[in-house]
Amino acid sequence: MLVHICCSVDSHFFLEKLQLDYPDEKLTGFFYDPNIHPYSEYQLRLLDVRRSCKKLGIELLEGEYDFEAWMQAVRGLENEPEKGKRCEVCFDKRFDVSARKALELGEKSVTTTLLVSPLKSQEQLKVSGDKFFKEHGVEFIFYDYRKDGGTQEQSRVTKEEQLYRQDYCGCIYGLTMQRYQQDRLMDEMFSHISNQIQPSSIEERLEMYERRNELEEKGIAYKIIREKFLNYRQFSFKLYAGKDEIIDAYALFYSNLPRKKANGNIEFNSKNIYYFNREEIKFVTLEFFNSTCNLNYKNTKELIFSPPSVTEEIKFRDTLLSLSYDLSPIIIVDEIPKTKLFIELDAKTYEDVREKLIII
Repeated sequence: MLVHICCSVDSHFFLEKLQLDYPDEKLTGFFYDPNIHPYSEYQLRLLDVRRSCKKLGIELLEGEYDFEAWMQAVRGLENEPEKGKRCEVCFDKRFDVSARKALELGEKSVTTTLLVSPLKSQEQLKVSGDKFFKEHGVEFIFYDYRKDGGTQEQSRVTKEEQLYRQDYCGCIYGLTMQRYQQDRLMDEMFSHISNQIQPSSIEERLEMYERRNELEEKGIAYKIIREKFLNYRQFSFKLYAGKDEIIDAYALFYSNLPRKKANGNIEFNSKNIYYFNREEIKFVTLEFFNSTCNLNYKNTKELIFSPPSVTEEIKFRDTLLSLSYDLSPIIIVDEIPKTKLFIELDAKTYEDVREKLIII
């Protein structure tokens, strides 16, 4: 039997149940999910599915990540709600490819771990599956492992196996609507210009789960915990001398301007910190930043495109400020400007939760 797999949270429990109920059936996993966006999220889910299948002794095949073809398939259905027409088209595409893979492998039946997802309609899935049985001759096997406490059992397995638990279905349209309804920033779709790893980003989680796999291979015990913290995303930043001349400048993590704009002059300096006369803004030179952090940036432009880690930025902030929760803008420049300055800074701080790996 070919088992289409969407994610480890659904697949681990589902495959365990299949192994118990059908001990003589050879199961082959097929990860085909071109709907998942962004690609880093796809990589993260695949990473966890590989780990899960390895634990269960199930061969896993990866389908093509033909995201553009998926986008074409759902064109015009962008605003459909979850479990609506877009999901039907998405199921049809994934079942079509899965059925063809089953035929290629000589399999006579196919099923999907989507059947245990509480976000999906089992009726929609069965209709799509039965349709391809008629067209391809590959039987769609319907299992309802949600009933009789199955959903609660799935949650237990997820926790015990420390699986990656994503909080959205996968596609960009579902994510957009979900974050809008939650009144939450869709930070999954933001990346730093330099690819600096942002806190609680998909990239940070991907690094953490890769580290988790390394610990398991070495037999080192660990736990994945969650912690609340103040997160930050910077959308844009510009510094002007006068109204026209742009100055290369870098605003450190947690730099925040409530009204997004400020103009004024640097009034005085103390201990290598130059104080602006508006919005508690502070300037420092790149030379001071380099010497304090033991770095060797040649100019601020290099810093912009290849900054240190967020942890290092926060550590530098802590050396300048008396309060660890100070959100004053700290701006790094090659040389301190002596003219009137115009600052544009669009950023957001917000409460968030992140996963953390601890060794026990």
